[in-house]
Amino acid sequence: MTYSYISHLYCPKCSKTYCTSETHHLCTCGSPLLVNYDLEALSVSWTKESLKERSPDLWRYHELLPLQDPSHRVTLGEGMTPLLSLPVLGDDMNIGRLDMKDEGVIPTGSFKARGAAVGVSKARELGVRELAMPTNGNAGAAWSLYAARASIIPTIVMPVDAPKITRNECAVSGARLFLVNGLISDAGRIISQAVKDPDIYDVSTLKEPYRIEGKKTMGLEIAEQTGWKLPDVILYPTGGGVGLIGIYKAIRELQQLGWVEDGRMPRLVAVQSEGCAPIVKAWEEGRTESDFWENSETMAFGINVPKAIGDFLVLDAVYKSNGCAVAVSESSILEEQQRAAQMEGTFVCPEGAASFSAARKLRRENWIKDGEHVVVLNTGAGIKYPDTVNLDIPVLQPGDVLEKKV
Repeated sequence: MTYSYISHLYCPKCSKTYCTSETHHLCTCGSPLLVNYDLEALSVSWTKESLKERSPDLWRYHELLPLQDPSHRVTLGEGMTPLLSLPVLGDDMNIGRLDMKDEGVIPTGSFKARGAAVGVSKARELGVRELAMPTNGNAGAAWSLYAARASIIPTIVMPVDAPKITRNECAVSGARLFLVNGLISDAGRIISQAVKDPDIYDVSTLKEPYRIEGKKTMGLEIAEQTGWKLPDVILYPTGGGVGLIGIYKAIRELQQLGWVEDGRMPRLVAVQSEGCAPIVKAWEEGRTESDFWENSETMAFGINVPKAIGDFLVLDAVYKSNGCAVAVSESSILEEQQRAAQMEGTFVCPEGAASFSAARKLRRENWIKDGEHVVVLNTGAGIKYPDTVNLDIPVLQPGDVLEKKV
């Protein structure tokens, strides 16, 4: 039985192809590489019904993942996160059917575990012993923990202002952790020097082709959880943009397999903060690539990416899905985080809250139409960002009597 129908790697810019039995990073033209599968052969041997007996994790889709030998699989049980209905918050936004894909319940507390699981597994299959990456926090935490499980040595560089809990996750896993007094772009420049050592595998965003394959399982799960019908709109908090690219890739592959209606594509929304919105600016100007965003800053640290190497892929997915790119204010992020907790009992991360804010904004502008099915990605657990919540909580003395709330 064929475990994976991976065929080859290809460049989306110049179409050059590469084999999958060796380590590769960027194409010679500088573009990220993508994974291709033999979908024609897979369509003959794989059916939706075969999923019914499989374990509820992302490896249920192993035919559409790049790992060829399951003995190299590195897993912590990631995947198949809930698609939660949010009727109260939806009613508050005037969105009749609002769902949240909640990645906060996944191992390591964020969607980054998906990319780490598949990326580390493939790296292990390729014989990698050391890897390195820059990170805004959650990706470094996930890759550090999965690398530890795979007995691979990780080197991680993150901004000094990254969430402390993600720093702790890297450190406790035994990673070689360094902080840089700057942004993720500064961390990236340090890593780019380190990976000149041929023994160190560069797993920076989209500089290896397999992280995106783990992220695309969010799209596969949304399709399965909606009975292969797909929502009308999917909103995704966008920094490096790998998740949005992956969701688009997943749906295109499902279309080619005949599992979803050909031509049925949710409108994809790239959500950014007003403090760092290079994708939004490029989209508003009708461009295919973005400029570096100077002095970027946002509490939604995971989307504080001044220039994404895969920006052209993000914008392509937005354009081809008839989607859009939206920037939201910092104050609205805090407001939506509080609304989600108070109305629905879910503590979302700032990046997820940004996407809820974008949904509210797009519904108000009637870009989201009446009666449409909207899915918002919450990409991590709110508890990983404790400093975003500042409350004035009264302190009682022993023997004090609580006043009845009016």
